[in-house]
Amino acid sequence: MDPDASGGWRFAQCFGDKGDVEDITEADIISAVEFDSTGNYLATGDKGGRVVLFERNDMKKSCEYKFYTEFQSHEPEFDYLKSLEIEEKINKIRWCKRQNSAHFLLSTNDKTIKLWKVFEKSLRVVAESNMGDGQRTLPPPSLGQHLRLPRMQHQDNIIAAVPRKVYSNAHAYHIHSITVNSDQETYISADDLRINLWNLNISDQSFNIVDIKPANMEELTEVITAAEFHPTQCNVFMYSSSKSNIKLADMRNSALCDRHAKRTSCTLWSVHYVRPFPEYDEEEDPTNRSFFSEIISSISDVKFSRDGRYILARDYLSLRIWDVNMESRPLKTIQIHDHLRGKLCDLYENDCIFDKFECTWSGDDKNVLTGSYHNYLRIFDVETANDVVLQADKSAFKAKKIGGPLPGNKQIGAKNGIKPALKDPMQLETLDFNKKILHASWHPRENTIAIAATNNLFLYSAA
Repeated sequence: MDPDASGGWRFAQCFGDKGDVEDITEADIISAVEFDSTGNYLATGDKGGRVVLFERNDMKKSCEYKFYTEFQSHEPEFDYLKSLEIEEKINKIRWCKRQNSAHFLLSTNDKTIKLWKVFEKSLRVVAESNMGDGQRTLPPPSLGQHLRLPRMQHQDNIIAAVPRKVYSNAHAYHIHSITVNSDQETYISADDLRINLWNLNISDQSFNIVDIKPANMEELTEVITAAEFHPTQCNVFMYSSSKSNIKLADMRNSALCDRHAKRTSCTLWSVHYVRPFPEYDEEEDPTNRSFFSEIISSISDVKFSRDGRYILARDYLSLRIWDVNMESRPLKTIQIHDHLRGKLCDLYENDCIFDKFECTWSGDDKNVLTGSYHNYLRIFDVETANDVVLQADKSAFKAKKIGGPLPGNKQIGAKNGIKPALKDPMQLETLDFNKKILHASWHPRENTIAIAATNNLFLYSAA
């Protein structure tokens, strides 16, 4: 699955309006991207509350997709008790593993999670009746023996989407994470202060398993930023916080999994079942502390590797890879756009410093992917220092080959269609901070990536 020596990444497809950025409607901006477990289907959600599904095009030899269906997942609401508008924006989409011919997926906005069933439905029409025979109108029957049963005829197959369950009224704060358990029976949802455990079949009851809300909100020092279940162990999950730490939790030990472990004494949850509660946190160099330190160190996304052995964490400026069995320090720290450190004041003024970049593993855990500004995205080889930079914008339609290798810390050249703007401090002024790659997903079995770039969905493939 490794990309070849030349990088090998090529632009494959682009969905969405290819017009100018100025003409983009806010509701069309993509806010979630997710492949299913087979890679044959791809889902996107947008700020208008819509979910669009794509299906792999078997007529093509390469990994290409075609439109499958679209439905309105969420509508704007108003909380009259709190005088609060609830946006329809889709924050997360998660597929459930396919058990039959239908697809099931979870989607959430700030307050409500929905389980959708997407299936193929036969559309039938009345072909014969007492009033007509096909296109021909018949006179009403005069005798009882002339009455006949209507005959139905298949006309077309349509893709239907229906909400099977609606999980609501369980979160006081905005939901930012949902993740389905490996047992395919339960899932967790997380907001800023709490994590709830749900059964997929029960919509009116959930269990609070993490609660970091202090008795006095003035004492609040951190919030939950992301949460995810372990890919194979149904009792283990992790969550990250704005204080740059990641906590691994085991639900077998306690009903409430929010007791913090200390790195020195490794506090235990339960005297009946002895298992430590690891916390992954790297001490910051005091000489590097500044007014922005806490903001840029806040973790925006965490992902288990496919085998569950490693953790990938993204903060504002860097990626970190942790070994689950070693919480003292990360195995690797990868700087994404450290050259922006000198621009933090400007980024604070325009609110870009609060952007939440996602990260993801490749299907074989050999590469990691995350986004940056000016619609750049970066792919790193976990074993080596090789780095591929792609740009998801209109230039992709003109250039056949988009990617190339960037070994070590060598300066990026314009070779193979790669521009030097990402790492060259001389060109910082040319970066467009309104263009950013926040959401991406990697095909679970192939080197194909789906990238959300404003209102466009880009797909890239490697040999």
